[in-house]
Amino acid sequence: MSDKENDSLTSIKKLKLEIQLKAKNGIDFIFAAGITWFGIFLIWKFTNNTSYEKSVFTFIIGAILLPLALGFSKILKTNWKIKDNALQPLGLWLNFAQLIYFPFLIFILIKYPDYFIMAYAIITGAHLFPYTWFYDEIGYAVAAVIISIGSMLIAINVEPIDIFYIPIFTASILLILGIWILIRYHRLRKQNVAQ
Repeated sequence: MSDKENDSLTSIKKLKLEIQLKAKNGIDFIFAAGITWFGIFLIWKFTNNTSYEKSVFTFIIGAILLPLALGFSKILKTNWKIKDNALQPLGLWLNFAQLIYFPFLIFILIKYPDYFIMAYAIITGAHLFPYTWFYDEIGYAVAAVIISIGSMLIAINVEPIDIFYIPIFTASILLILGIWILIRYHRLRKQNVAQ
């Protein structure tokens, strides 16, 4: 490896470290997502609507994610925009990537509304995976796999009337991931303060 390539890798690591420390590994979005998924669980467990109607309400309640993340950002003092960091916009693009799956989600909504929540959970889980690299955080990969496979297994093993287990499962994994990320962030910060 040439010195120039080595310098480029070092620069990328520095940019990623700055994002990890200032954005706190996306903790604000993870906690907001956990609460949003808990709200989704309430819809699927406690309303008497059809699966199609519950799916539409799921889309609607999803709109609280961004304001919740903003609230957590203020509480946890995270930065959404990191000036002069070339990698920072990538975080937003990785989040937008899940929107590309929405045609599949709409298809499930129209044709198989009983399994809409499974498809939505799998998309939510899968979209976490690239953040493993972005934040150098293995917890994202673990959560992505657990949410995606777990949601499918729940859907296979329960009747459609009990499909509410998927959103409570997803909310739980997201909250566990949030706690994990918070612990790892504090370790990373202490390590970098000591250096």
